[in-house]
Amino acid sequence: MRISAVLMIVVALVFGALAVFVAQSWLNSQNDARLKNVPAPVAVKTRKIVVATAPLRFGVELNAGNLREVPWPENAVPDGSFASIEALLTAGKRMVLTAIAENEPVLAAKITGPGQRATLSAVLTPGMKAVTVRVNDIEGVAGFVLPGDRVDILLTRNTSSERGVNANSSSDVVLQNVRVLAIDQIADDRIDKPAVVKAVTLEVEMSDGQKLALAASLGTLTLALRKAGDLAAQPSRQITSEDLGKSQKKNGPNGNYSTITVTRGTKKENYSVPAEATQKTLTNSAINQEATR
Repeated sequence: MRISAVLMIVVALVFGALAVFVAQSWLNSQNDARLKNVPAPVAVKTRKIVVATAPLRFGVELNAGNLREVPWPENAVPDGSFASIEALLTAGKRMVLTAIAENEPVLAAKITGPGQRATLSAVLTPGMKAVTVRVNDIEGVAGFVLPGDRVDILLTRNTSSERGVNANSSSDVVLQNVRVLAIDQIADDRIDKPAVVKAVTLEVEMSDGQKLALAASLGTLTLALRKAGDLAAQPSRQITSEDLGKSQKKNGPNGNYSTITVTRGTKKENYSVPAEATQKTLTNSAINQEATR
């Protein structure tokens, strides 16, 4: 190889290395300048609060083993939190009322008072009552109604005319957006498996509790599960058997009508007549049959 070619290669390598060095130096200087313009981090003031070390379910007793103290931003400390485990437990043992997740702050609203038991009465919203209704696998939405859900309550019953002719079924919405407190004897709002139960306990106002008690004595109560987060009341009306199709009983301008069937030989014909006239016709027919004997 000629000496001139070797010199060209050496010169190219030197200039290449020099270019890399200059580029790297420029990038480093730009990075240093950018870092100088970044404001210094502001120290966040914190204070200690008590959190759960593991998921805590309804009825679990709080103790030093399932609690710990952690620093928390001072401007984001939730109301009802505790500054220390000692402050939480010193007055007496406390039980969990509402499920608490791991590392979630322990709040006074989610636990009992000192020395209190984890009972349903402690979960009730102030001014509300707990009322239990009987259900089965159908009326209870196949067991998919769980504590913490919201339901509407439907009443299905049979109504009839004053003379007891042609009973008519109807369905009414008794209450809407009712909170489920417990199913059977289970009040844990973190259970996630359907369970067919025989009773559901609901949280209602006093007047609504009276409505439920009366409705239960009149017919069958059915629960309608609401979508999570749907709290809006919906318009409703009474639905009767007439909404499903033709009924044997009709209301005419002059009163109730019934359908009777008249057979002449092998031919049958239906006629609509007043319900009262139908009753009289049946009575007279019975008298005539008795007289001909």
